[in-house]
Amino acid sequence: MSEPLRLLLLAGTREARLLAARLKDDGRLDITASLAGVTSQPASLGVKTRSGGFGGVDGLVDYLRDHAINAMIDATHPFAATMTRHATQACAVAGTRMLRLQRPAWRPLPEDDWRMVPDAAEAAAALPAGARAFLAIGKTDLAAFARREDVSFTMRMIDPPEPEATLPGGKILWGPPGTTVSDEEALLRAHKISVLVAKNSGGKAGAAKLAAARNLGLRVVMIDRPEPPAVETVANVDEACSWIARLAEG
Repeated sequence: MSEPLRLLLLAGTREARLLAARLKDDGRLDITASLAGVTSQPASLGVKTRSGGFGGVDGLVDYLRDHAINAMIDATHPFAATMTRHATQACAVAGTRMLRLQRPAWRPLPEDDWRMVPDAAEAAAALPAGARAFLAIGKTDLAAFARREDVSFTMRMIDPPEPEATLPGGKILWGPPGTTVSDEEALLRAHKISVLVAKNSGGKAGAAKLAAARNLGLRVVMIDRPEPPAVETVANVDEACSWIARLAEG
């Protein structure tokens, strides 16, 4: 029997969990998943899992070589730009095959009122004075809004920010995005929100808030995705499985 294909899965998304579930019993593969450690209680992936960073590009190159990794799938968050860039550079140096699994971005419907901006700083600048803004952007980019003392903020986070983090004044709601449009509508109404700020993460999780904003006629300030590096990319788990199958059979 030939040696199994040694696969490193950069995880942290729903797509990574689905892919791990599809592949975990494939005897042709030896899979290790990697989590950045950003979420305090990540769901089990059902495969060997490491947590924490690699130590930049050089550390990742060392890991790929030391563990004789044949292929890497980067299924990190669409806004994990640094990790994707490091992965692309490391695979080029180590000669490791790489695939990016990234779900499609959200697109506005004709009845949506979206303002696209390139980053959190531009999103903060786009808020009108006196707005009641709902920040559905996680914990890492909140400092950009701290200077907008003329705006009332409600922030939703799953995990607390670092103790030294700079936060805008306002309310913090703990928990994941709502799963139904009606729940998200009720939340936006309860906090008298006039504008929603979101990152264009794509996918089902978090989409309900956009439908709620549409139904309520709210402006959405949408932070666009960072420009990805030039690497082979697929949009769903089925395509990623096909890519892996070709490698395993080849």
